[in-house]
Amino acid sequence: MAEFIPAAKPLIGDEEREAVDRVLRSGMVAQGPEVAAFEEEFGAAMVDGRACVAVNSGTSGLHLGLLAAGIGPGDEVIVPAFTFAATGNAVALTGATPVFADVDLQTYTLDPQDVRAKVTERTAAVMPVHLYGHPARMDELEVICREHGLQLFEDAAQAHGARWKGRPVGTFGAWGMFSLYPTKNMTSGEGGMVSVGEEDVARRLRLLRNQGMEVQYRNELVGFNNRMTDIHAAIGRVQLTKVGAWTRRRQEIAARFDAELRGVTVPTVLEGAEHVYHQYTVRLPEELAGKRADVLARLKDEFGVGTGVYYPVPTNELPSFGVEADLPNTRVAASTVFSIPVHPSLTDADVTRVVEAVNTVVAEAAA
Repeated sequence: MAEFIPAAKPLIGDEEREAVDRVLRSGMVAQGPEVAAFEEEFGAAMVDGRACVAVNSGTSGLHLGLLAAGIGPGDEVIVPAFTFAATGNAVALTGATPVFADVDLQTYTLDPQDVRAKVTERTAAVMPVHLYGHPARMDELEVICREHGLQLFEDAAQAHGARWKGRPVGTFGAWGMFSLYPTKNMTSGEGGMVSVGEEDVARRLRLLRNQGMEVQYRNELVGFNNRMTDIHAAIGRVQLTKVGAWTRRRQEIAARFDAELRGVTVPTVLEGAEHVYHQYTVRLPEELAGKRADVLARLKDEFGVGTGVYYPVPTNELPSFGVEADLPNTRVAASTVFSIPVHPSLTDADVTRVVEAVNTVVAEAAA
């Protein structure tokens, strides 16, 4: 069998290694000048110059962003059920209640109609996820939030560089969080970056990540140790110079998949959206949902193609939440989607292998 093609593959080169060595040689490895430079450079490159606050993980970014915006006990925050659990977890960690809404089956992002139906007198905010790298329908969500006096936040963990009607994600809400986990479109080894629209919220975020201190030993509020290190920031600064080219390669690969895959529903890109393909996620016909595990096993074992299912269990149905909700699109997606390799290290020959493997296995499953 040819070499295995993994579902995801972090790209770490000599430049990243040299950047880490530079920090180690400096003797300053905790939060310092590299973090400050990374925040400024990320803001300029990704979010039209918005202030950015670096933290030690994407989940920390969500959690601190919510706290900095005043979310807490008694509040409800509307979030999608079809996403990674961190979105709902972050809301719950503030003492607020995540209210799970459905997604649409075109983009797998929050369905504005269901969001509107979920608003109550306790609703304080809406937090869409730009899932797989496709932006949520932000203009419609902005209207709902304005009508009801709600805050709008963005979970942009998977959407570095994505745009909605010409505007970068991370610039719509009071804040937007980008994950820097190793398999994201760019990484700092681990970490998160929060783009913030108002300076008072940005300042609270900086306090919260650093035990409530701006001046050492003068704690202004009860905070956390959620700082990013200069080691991680140095990696992120290098990756930031590469992510544009990597994204273009992801889009090239996705265009081939769009044209050549058969028997599955390929991603929809709405008019006005720029998709950055953190994942290339396809959907099996519903009648083949019960065969998904067999399809993925054959892709791995017979064709050497890795896959992932993001996400097989709706967040509301996880034991950690256990909330009943009527979310028909979420259930369809959870039972039928799978993601195929789209990382920029794929060669053209790799792409051909993936196409042939998926087309063969799905056709035989449907026969």
